[in-house]
Amino acid sequence: MKVGVLSLQGGFNCHVKVLSLLGVEPIEVRTPEALDGVDALVIPGGESTTISMLAEKSGLMESMKLYFSRGLPVLGTCAGMILLSKRIVDGKGDQHSFGAIDIDVCRNGYGRQIDSFERNIDVLGLDNPFPGVFIRAPIVDRIGDNVTVLAVADGRPVLCCQGSVMVAAFHPELTNDDRIHQMFLSSIFSGS
Repeated sequence: MKVGVLSLQGGFNCHVKVLSLLGVEPIEVRTPEALDGVDALVIPGGESTTISMLAEKSGLMESMKLYFSRGLPVLGTCAGMILLSKRIVDGKGDQHSFGAIDIDVCRNGYGRQIDSFERNIDVLGLDNPFPGVFIRAPIVDRIGDNVTVLAVADGRPVLCCQGSVMVAAFHPELTNDDRIHQMFLSSIFSGS
């Protein structure tokens, strides 16, 4: 299996490492051509406005829209959640989202960098809590009818899925726990 990791900015190296340890061939995606032949895509955390701008400049924006319209699997963490959302409530005028999952988000909803925190979260389908790392994390403002909430923190959704799209407000790649990545890869193999 080949899993593309959007590698324009942000924490893509950590996702590459986790995927490699799970026996998956990670492909660093920086051009539209790099999307050809990937079975799934990961959009990492980072600065969502910068990733959006770089995707536009590199020609990836249109290629990724086509990729998502085909229903191909994608995991978005932190900034990836923002970019995959239907609407960015407090987005900048030139910031685009893909509308791949029916949620609205607020960027940096949990506060600034100094407000970052870690919290164990209960995840639907996992036996033990997952160590959530929240860094300038988005807050989900609205959930669509067809979105499944897999985890909450402080009463707010922090892990959601809809069809082949999974998004996390936290950074699973920054832990020594690969269960969220395993869950995503399992959903690809099972076709759900």
